[in-house]
Amino acid sequence: MKRLSHHWPVRTRREFFTQAGSGLAGMALASMAGQDQAQAAKTVDPLAAKPGHHPAKAKSVIWLFMEGGPSHIDLFDPKPKINEMHGQPVPASYGKLITAMGTASNTLMGSPRKWKQHGKSGLWVSDWYPHIAEHMDDIAVLRSCWANGLNHVGSVCQMNTGDILAGRPSMGAWVTYGLGAANKNLPTFVVLLDDREPVGGPKNWSAGFLPASFQGSLFRQGDTPIFHLKPPTGTTKEQQRNKIEFLRSLNDRFGANKQEDTELEARIRSYELAFEMQATAPEAVDLTKETAATRHLYGMDEAATHEFGRNCLMARRLVERGVRFVELYCGSGSGWDAHSNIEGNHGKWCRASDKPIAGLLTDLKVRGMLDDTLVVWGGEFGRTPFNEKGNGRDHNPWGFSMWFAGGGIKGGQTVGTTDELGLRAVERPAHVHDIHATILHLLGMDHLRTTYMHNGRAERPTIVSGSVIKELLA
Repeated sequence: MKRLSHHWPVRTRREFFTQAGSGLAGMALASMAGQDQAQAAKTVDPLAAKPGHHPAKAKSVIWLFMEGGPSHIDLFDPKPKINEMHGQPVPASYGKLITAMGTASNTLMGSPRKWKQHGKSGLWVSDWYPHIAEHMDDIAVLRSCWANGLNHVGSVCQMNTGDILAGRPSMGAWVTYGLGAANKNLPTFVVLLDDREPVGGPKNWSAGFLPASFQGSLFRQGDTPIFHLKPPTGTTKEQQRNKIEFLRSLNDRFGANKQEDTELEARIRSYELAFEMQATAPEAVDLTKETAATRHLYGMDEAATHEFGRNCLMARRLVERGVRFVELYCGSGSGWDAHSNIEGNHGKWCRASDKPIAGLLTDLKVRGMLDDTLVVWGGEFGRTPFNEKGNGRDHNPWGFSMWFAGGGIKGGQTVGTTDELGLRAVERPAHVHDIHATILHLLGMDHLRTTYMHNGRAERPTIVSGSVIKELLA
């Protein structure tokens, strides 16, 4: 048999070991270089402020999330036709519908609300929101929103992350990833709840596949929204700093070969942020610093509005100090989910949110902050024009309203329409991805250029669709 030849010029055993040893040394050097690069990458602060893709109109976002699905046809999108057809079936021309609770064959239910036009713009608002109605010249109502989910878990998830399935980064996480922190002594992305968690819980403010450092920080209700801000008695700042440095040295040693473990790096940075917050956060969250007049403006002296008013005031204080993204939940745990007794349900949550939101808009405007603070109002979907259980409404993801104010928005206008029953978006439909693209655009971010490599794919906030809603822009 012919012997195979090779082209490796080795003639003696000594030459073999010399060349093999050189190769192993090269592999070792490459490995060490890789570790050095990984370590260097870890020392780059992921929260360092970064420039946007274009000049920003907004510095911060305050997202007022009305969880459970507020009824657009009872708040911002009047539909006289459903009153005319009250008690009649949905016309056959609307086609077959698959609803969350199987109510598509139920009869239409008119709205008992009284409607008025407000401001110079003459925008229509129902009597459920009399205080917000005073601000309609600063507000743009997007009446043609639509989404993909029928239930709350998937729909709340999509409104936060762009997908009805959990696992993707939330909008606040994308903003933190793209722009970094404007104030290194406070979280960049803060979540404020009322008395319960929203459906889906922390996945709605998670970092998804982004490094964990970009996830939202949950502030608790009450006088101590952040625990353990005060160092132990007798502990100096130098001692606290030495502890942080020692922990980092231990964690760096432990994580030397765990570069992909972003949870570890996020934990280290949370310690450092907590240390910095001990000096800054107590003042930021201390609402006693506000005047009685300001607290009254937000409704904090009334039982029905105290809780959400407190969160709205907290949101103003946070964006005032450089927090980029604040999300406030009103009706956490699907509070607005009026499958029955919509009068009692929406009456409660409109009272809870009307005065605080109007106070927030007033306060931002007086302080000159509304121009560069984007305020977003809405839920995960709207509600159907036909009844459920006689006096409630089912979920409606096919056509619903959201509104926007400040931060580069052209106020005093409506954009898009639903059909004459308020069931589907018909003119200028705006998907959740379009809404997300618009928010990012106002912050100076291009949703097509905001990407992160994950599993070999350049992921972006709007997945594979989305366009800026230019009609909303000033």
